[in-house]
Amino acid sequence: MNAQQKSNPVKFFNSPAVAPPKGYSQAVEIDLGNSRMILLSGQVPLDVKGNLVGNGDVSKQTEQIFENIKKIIAEAGGTMNDLVKIAIYMTDISQVQKFRDVRDQYINLKQPPTSTLVEVTKLFREDVHIEIEATAIIKK
Repeated sequence: MNAQQKSNPVKFFNSPAVAPPKGYSQAVEIDLGNSRMILLSGQVPLDVKGNLVGNGDVSKQTEQIFENIKKIIAEAGGTMNDLVKIAIYMTDISQVQKFRDVRDQYINLKQPPTSTLVEVTKLFREDVHIEIEATAIIKK
């Protein structure tokens, strides 16, 4: 660890494997001593070029979001097993089973992360129906 890391245990970063953000960081890494906490900004169903995936399809949108989360956590040196918390924002709560079916392909079902699910009127674009924030703890 260099002197700057010792004085500032917080590192903001963006993964080149997902769409570049505009005006915010995709993630922040916080040094906790024996582990690192990774806080991810809300992820939406955009591919690496910024194109929407799954227009009108919550399952495909959820899959793209979890792929983005997986890539960002991998960039930080972790895996999906390191997820400790997810927060889901959906525009139509009646679609929750479609979300769960996809989610269960990505998370550790024996020790699932804590979770919050909120129905919202709309997200930042009319064609985006789900957004997911995530937190991971990665052992050093």
